[in-house]
Amino acid sequence: MSNNHNHNHLPNGESEPLIRQPLLSSQRSIINSTSQVAIVGANVCPIESLDYEIFENEFFKQDWRSRGVVQIFQYICMKWLLCLMIGIIVGFIGFCNNLAVENLAGIKFVITSNMMLERRFPLAFVIFFASNLILTLFACIITAFIAPTAAGSGISEVKAYLNGVDAPGIFTVPTLFVKIIGSITAVSSSLLVGKAGPMVHTGACVASLLGQGGSKRYGITWRWLRFFKNDRDRRDLIVCGSAAGIAAAFRAPVGGVLFALEEMASWWRTALLWRAFFTTATVAIFLRAMIDVCLSGKCGLFGKGGLIMFDAYSSSISYHLADVPLVFILAVIGGLLGSLFNFMTNKVLRMYNVINEKGIICKLLLASLISIFTSCILFGLPFFASCRPCPADAVEPCPTIGRSGIYKKFQCPPHHYNGLASLVFNTNDDAIKNLFSMKTDNEFELSSMLIFFIICLFLSIISCGIVAPVGMFVPIIVTGASYGRMVGILVGKRTNLCDGLYAVLGAASLLGGSMRTTVSLCVIMLELTNNLLLLPLIMMVLLVSKSVANVFNANVYDLIMKAKGLPYLETHAEPYMRQLTVGDVVTGPLQVFNGIEKVRNIMFILRTTTHNGFPVIDEPPRLEAPVLFGIILRDHLITLLKKKAFLPTPAANNYEVLRQFSSDDFAKKGSTKRMKIEDIHLTEEEMGMYIDLHPFTNASPYTVVETMSLAKALILFREVGLRHLLVIPKIPGRSPVVGILTRHDFTPEHILGMHPFLVRSRWKRLRFWQTFLEKILSGL
Repeated sequence: MSNNHNHNHLPNGESEPLIRQPLLSSQRSIINSTSQVAIVGANVCPIESLDYEIFENEFFKQDWRSRGVVQIFQYICMKWLLCLMIGIIVGFIGFCNNLAVENLAGIKFVITSNMMLERRFPLAFVIFFASNLILTLFACIITAFIAPTAAGSGISEVKAYLNGVDAPGIFTVPTLFVKIIGSITAVSSSLLVGKAGPMVHTGACVASLLGQGGSKRYGITWRWLRFFKNDRDRRDLIVCGSAAGIAAAFRAPVGGVLFALEEMASWWRTALLWRAFFTTATVAIFLRAMIDVCLSGKCGLFGKGGLIMFDAYSSSISYHLADVPLVFILAVIGGLLGSLFNFMTNKVLRMYNVINEKGIICKLLLASLISIFTSCILFGLPFFASCRPCPADAVEPCPTIGRSGIYKKFQCPPHHYNGLASLVFNTNDDAIKNLFSMKTDNEFELSSMLIFFIICLFLSIISCGIVAPVGMFVPIIVTGASYGRMVGILVGKRTNLCDGLYAVLGAASLLGGSMRTTVSLCVIMLELTNNLLLLPLIMMVLLVSKSVANVFNANVYDLIMKAKGLPYLETHAEPYMRQLTVGDVVTGPLQVFNGIEKVRNIMFILRTTTHNGFPVIDEPPRLEAPVLFGIILRDHLITLLKKKAFLPTPAANNYEVLRQFSSDDFAKKGSTKRMKIEDIHLTEEEMGMYIDLHPFTNASPYTVVETMSLAKALILFREVGLRHLLVIPKIPGRSPVVGILTRHDFTPEHILGMHPFLVRSRWKRLRFWQTFLEKILSGL
């Protein structure tokens, strides 16, 4: 028998909703038991699953049969039109984000630099410190009070959604608003955070809102957009939105498509590839047009568009076979640093959760302390760096005054610059440009690069967990670039590669070691640097760093998903799943309905359970033996009760019942408030009537026999995108359905909780290999 809703099973046999325990309880080993917002200390709420299977009941079939050629053509054209709209909107948001960050941060740096030129250092620090604190607090306040789900990168939530996890509130209008404004102010506050991850979430929000025709709650609706009434169509649009987000953040259209394919989407097909490519191409064309506007000087003092103007390597480069060993060593160390970054980030986020759970005041205090500490570090450390004379062949005016650039004067005398200040007194985008730039091998000292690398690694780890829309993509690039540049300085003349190229390879190695993607990151780095000659080296670096880091832990987004309690299903089955059958993990009680059911029984079951799917069975005298007819959803039952599609006698009357409904009645409601069973009020006479469930039941559900291996069932469940998988008996004559498998039944916590001997057997295997390796090493 199966409990067909996500539940944890307590030792006393009681059932508790899966997502209702705090992330870090007294038992620190317990994970996967909180909401997607618990990492920022928000209120815990249950997580539902999505059903990417088309629910083929009689009503759905009749609705499709009634559609003409014009309606089908309109449906297809609307998909392409929405992709075009997503591309334009996300491209515009990405451009405005870059513009706002460059100008906000630029004004702050100009005012601070002017005070420094006048030797008014205390006032300069006060301005720098106060502006950073105000910007940080603003981002955190709007996040904590308006949309807690907007905190963090958002990539983990979108990735989980595309896997089938419906985390509440992640695609609402407030989330979109806070994601945009909060990301701008947080990145402008000199925190070592990025805007690429929030752009992915922003693109997904735009796609979700367009796919459901807007938001009824805020009066932003478009009836002509309401063509997509199921999870599958909206999932495809959100994939396109996430690809557009990466394309807008890095001006990398092909990289955006590949990132959505490699990292985000759990399900892919050729038609989706074409639409995602069309969306990112729209983004690229729109950004190119906006860049032309900026080149004419109409985008403000610092408004050059950030990373979307990132043509670092338009000239040719050369390298030889003798350079490969050095690059290989760089990649190995980059993989180790990436796994260390993931480990420390996971620990810091869990520690922050303990603080954030204490309330909003604690969240704001934590963010304030990080902002104050960051300001002190960034302003104070350049004083300990030495001043260097301006090079005679400088690629730009030296020192740089009144704008961004490589040569920052800071406290230095005339015609000198401070190398460390040139990196920390710029936006992250400009720091990356400085590190990646060619013909600047002698511009930065080894001591400055070492200090900057340590600053970046430390600040990026402690800054990513604040209650604000902050990403990790750009901080990892900055940290990796400083690491690579430091390697380039160390090897000096013993290589044919310049320091800027080592910075590119260092960024690629840390990205590969942390995010564990290869193809998409390779293309993104090539689109950033605008040079295909880097392809072989970047490919090797990503492969090596990813392989090294995989030995130690998972990629950073998977670790965050696990910490947030998002029940993500992996592409592979664990070995112990092949030792179990589906009958070993289903639990009861199972609630079923007859094909023609009494209203009173439906009301009672819906009020006393939280199940989302119910088997429908035809029994004698209608048939000779009980037969499984199909499965019906909770939302559909509530719709039938709301419309009062009742029959006075238990007799089938399909045609008359179907005429009472339209396709909108059974459409997925998106992020709007759903009807609850508590909102249904019936008279005693109505409670004694009947409902014919046959026309609204999916008569062709996916089923597996109870002796199927759990690993095989997992592959079917994930690849088809199911929410419910019916388990039928091996031997006829018993009940026609044994239970229902849901997402929760495939989680390691549930399986190993029911079968603890599997945990012991896993430890035995580990102990065997440990002893085996010890004997080999002792023999050597």
